[in-house]
Amino acid sequence: MSVDRRGFLQRAVKYIFGLMGLAFLMPIAYLYPSTIKRRRLKYFTLIDEDDAPRKGIKQVELSYELRGDTVKTRIFLVRESSGGLLCLSPVCSHLGCLVNWDWEKGEFRCPCHGGRYNMVGKNIGGPPPRPLERLPIITKGGIIQVGLRL
Repeated sequence: MSVDRRGFLQRAVKYIFGLMGLAFLMPIAYLYPSTIKRRRLKYFTLIDEDDAPRKGIKQVELSYELRGDTVKTRIFLVRESSGGLLCLSPVCSHLGCLVNWDWEKGEFRCPCHGGRYNMVGKNIGGPPPRPLERLPIITKGGIIQVGLRL
């Protein structure tokens, strides 16, 4: 099997470019989202249905186990004017600070950079780019459960 000079150079160039392509694609394979663990939705007991706010907002403390550690956070339950119950994450969409409900002004306020949200979590002022995240809730046997992606 003899290979002339032209054939040898063509194969060598293809081989070199093939290796360069693999070297370029390897980091992408490590960063591709399918290799990152997907967070699953898990439901946690929040409060009894009788303790849900009849009107306005109620802040509820939530504790759960995550990889052997106890995590404590707060969740906001909102009774909408239509009568439906809404669950909001306390995490500001700007830089992740925890928002507080300001009873005097009737809005959520972020203490870090002055982000403001209305009662249903829509951003109304400051730097936040998105509304507060709405968390899924279900009611089972008179118990309200909130869904978190962990």
